[in-house]
Amino acid sequence: MFYYIADKSIPLVALIGILFAFFATCFFTGKFNQYLPKDIGRDFAHDGKLSAGKPRGAGFIFVLVYLVSALVFGKPDMEIIIYMILLFAAMMTGFLDDASKAPWGEYKKGLLDFLIAIAVAVTFLMNNENTIYLALFDVTVTIPVVVYGILIVILVWASINVTNCADGVDGLSGTLTMITLMSVYALNNLLFTGLEFNYFILLFVVCLLGYLWFNATPSKLLMGDAGSRAMGLFIAFAVLKMGSPLLYLLVAIVIILDGGLGLIKVSLLRFLKIHILKNTRTPLHDQVRKVNGWSNTQTVFRFAIIQIIISIATVYMIYVVRS
Repeated sequence: MFYYIADKSIPLVALIGILFAFFATCFFTGKFNQYLPKDIGRDFAHDGKLSAGKPRGAGFIFVLVYLVSALVFGKPDMEIIIYMILLFAAMMTGFLDDASKAPWGEYKKGLLDFLIAIAVAVTFLMNNENTIYLALFDVTVTIPVVVYGILIVILVWASINVTNCADGVDGLSGTLTMITLMSVYALNNLLFTGLEFNYFILLFVVCLLGYLWFNATPSKLLMGDAGSRAMGLFIAFAVLKMGSPLLYLLVAIVIILDGGLGLIKVSLLRFLKIHILKNTRTPLHDQVRKVNGWSNTQTVFRFAIIQIIISIATVYMIYVVRS
């Protein structure tokens, strides 16, 4: 990667890559968003009908720009190339759902996510050690390969789905994803792990910024499942390459709570007939808007502020432990 090479031209190439990723995302999103599927609105989401008619599936554009940028400027090894292929697969499953007249069933999408998660686990374990670093305790733990593989599948599947469920307010899931990824970037530099993945994180973040240029309230288009599923998968890549995957619970806590509580609530009711959070709307971004009266902008800023505070505290705790 560029930061390991003494050639003085490499940082310039990296800079060009970042600028290309941002401006290409802006250009292609502005040029081709009219050809994306149109949103039909959601009956059960707060203000869900307001999105009706907007282009949906913008993740198709910013993920493709990211993949081109990563391949041209990031010089990925075979492991990263496989992750890029899986990212494309996750994006396409989401985009085909976005474009479908009849939404895909939950079980179909869940199965596809499961297959992608298995592929991630196999690829990761073939290229990395079966150890995790418990950063808060400064301890490295070796986990049996099969057990670690199962845990990776759970992490990837959960990350895809909670991020998907957190999508529903203009700019929210994209902003939270950027905060999570930049938290991982900072931790990589602090822990000296995952450094080979840092540039790919930056490229993904600037592509998200290009998308948010159009998605900030009031949005002109929506990322759809094509974007949210890809974001969740990329977050999983990042925390795995960091070597401390348990920190996912801190650096993505707002996404986990916002999207995950709804998954737990529905699953318990459907399969075990247990009804929890009866007086709480899920995802939580619907609760704060419908019940607490927050505007979309307030929801994005306040959720982002909470995640930033937790991420700063996490980075500082790790710094203290390692000092």
